[in-house]
Amino acid sequence: MGCQYHDPIHNGATSFTVAMPRLTFGRGSLAEIGARSARHGLKKVALFSDPYLANGPLVETAKSSLAAAGIEASVFSDIRVEPCDDTVMRGAAFLNDGSFDGIVSVGGGSVIDTAKGALLVYHHGGNIVDYFAPPIGQGKTAPGPVMPHLACPTTSGTGSECTSITVIRVNSLNTKFVIANPYLLPTEAIVDPQCCDSLPSNVIASTGFDLCCHALECFTARAYNQHANVDDPNARQYIQGANPFSDMVAREALDIVNHYLVRGVNDKDDAQARDKLMWGATLAGIAFGNCGTHLPHAMSYGITHLMHDITTEGYAIESPFVPHGISVVVNAPAIFDYTAQATQERHMEGAHCLGADAKGATVEDAGEVLSKRLIQLMRETHMPNGLGGVGFNESHIKALAESSVRQARAIANAPRESNLTDIENMYSNALSYW
Repeated sequence: MGCQYHDPIHNGATSFTVAMPRLTFGRGSLAEIGARSARHGLKKVALFSDPYLANGPLVETAKSSLAAAGIEASVFSDIRVEPCDDTVMRGAAFLNDGSFDGIVSVGGGSVIDTAKGALLVYHHGGNIVDYFAPPIGQGKTAPGPVMPHLACPTTSGTGSECTSITVIRVNSLNTKFVIANPYLLPTEAIVDPQCCDSLPSNVIASTGFDLCCHALECFTARAYNQHANVDDPNARQYIQGANPFSDMVAREALDIVNHYLVRGVNDKDDAQARDKLMWGATLAGIAFGNCGTHLPHAMSYGITHLMHDITTEGYAIESPFVPHGISVVVNAPAIFDYTAQATQERHMEGAHCLGADAKGATVEDAGEVLSKRLIQLMRETHMPNGLGGVGFNESHIKALAESSVRQARAIANAPRESNLTDIENMYSNALSYW
C-alpha cells in the first residue's frame, strides 16, 4: 500500500474509490464508434467537435462509422479552444433542440470538456456557472446520471476521456475553474493513436507535458487519508487525493514520458513514441481522474488568465494564447522544488520514474533532482524558458498569485500547504531556468 497509506490519519478518509470508463485503445479504433454507440442502443447522437476538425478526416471517420451502424449524427462544432461558459451553454442549447439519446465527442480536451458541461446543463438545468463551487458559483450538483457519452481524444495529453472533471473558463472572471461530478465520467473512452499522426512537434510537446504533470502531480499529491472523510459514499468525489491505484497508473505514465517524450517531439515519424505518448496520456488521465492534480495546474490558470500578446507555434489560434500543457510546465520545476520538502521520498521516486540522474544525491535533494530533470526535458523539447518565455516578468508576480490562489481545491490537494506569499515565491522562481 505504500508508507503514506499505512497509518490512518485522525478523522481522515478510510477508503478510496476507483472509477473509469470502458476503455478501448488502438490504431483504427475511432472507426468502432458506430458499433460501440449501437451497443448502448443509441439512435441519434450529437457529435461534438471543434471548427478545426469538423470538416476533416477524423470527424468523417466517426460520422461514417455511426452511419454504418444506422445511427443519425448531428455535428456541433461551435467550440472555442479553452472552452468558456458561453461555449457550454451553446452546446446545451444544441442538445435541447435535437432530441438526442447520446453524445460523441471527437477532439481535444476542449471538446470533451464542453460536451461534459453541456450534458450537465441539458439534464439538470441552470447555467454552467451555477455548478462551480462558491464563491464562483452556487455549488449546484448533478442529482442523477446524464445520457451516454463516448469520448474520443485527438491529442495525447488531456486525459479528459477518463475523468469526471470539466475545466471551463468563466468569461466574467476571465479565468478557468473546475467542476467535478461522478456523473460527468464518460461512458466509454475510445483512444486511437492514429488521431495524433499529423500533430506538429510543439503540440506533442505541450500535450506531453500535460500528461507528465498530471502523473507527477497525482504521484506527489496529498494522500487520500489526509483528506476529510465523506460519510455518504455516494457523495465521494473521484478527485480524492493520492491512493495506491493512482500511484500505480501514474508511475507507468511517468516511465512513458521518460522514454518517449523527447523521441515523439523530435521525430514526427516515430510512430512507436507517439503511440506510447497517447497511451501515457490515457493512463495519466485515469490517474488524475481518481486523485486530482495540485499546484502546477492551479498556478497554470493564473497564466491563462493574465497572458497577453503571445501566440504559440503549431497552434492556429489568435493571440493571446498559451497552450494548457505549456502553462502548466513552465511553473512545474519551481513548484516541485517547493513541494518536495513535504514528501521527499515521493518526489525522489517520481524523479527516478522520469529517469533523473540522482547520482550522489540524498533524499533531501529530491526537489532539486526532480526540478533539474523537468528542466532537462523542457530544453530537449524546445519549451519556453519558464514564465519569462511566455511573456511574464517580475511585475506580474503578484497578480498571477492573486489569480491562482482562488483554485482552492487543487491547492488543498498539494502535499505541502501554501499561502499567497508562497505562491508568489514559486512564480518568481519560475521566471527563468536557464
